[in-house]
Amino acid sequence: MIPISSGVRVWIASGHCDMRKGMQGLALLVQEGLGRDPFKGDVFVFRGRGGRLIKALWHDGIGLSLYAKRLERGRFVWPSTDGGAIALTAGQMSYLLEGIDWRNPQQTWRPLSAG
Repeated sequence: MIPISSGVRVWIASGHCDMRKGMQGLALLVQEGLGRDPFKGDVFVFRGRGGRLIKALWHDGIGLSLYAKRLERGRFVWPSTDGGAIALTAGQMSYLLEGIDWRNPQQTWRPLSAG
């Protein structure tokens, strides 16, 4: 898990990305495609075409880190528009990493009584 502090902004790149890209390619995509600074300390999340793989790029002040997660079942919920970045909270990022719809999380059913 990425140790995200409360001051770190999380951005998801809308649309899909070539998942063959590594740290340098994704940093260049952040800089030129999204118009943001990849070395500022924000987390940038990208999704592949199939929707089962995401990559997160993060600069912690010392160096770049690249995290990847592949879902065994289901797909990551992603905005369908192209050409921009959408800001998420740390809580929404947690939902995203679990494969839960971060736009409208639903509370699971809980029993009302033990008996």
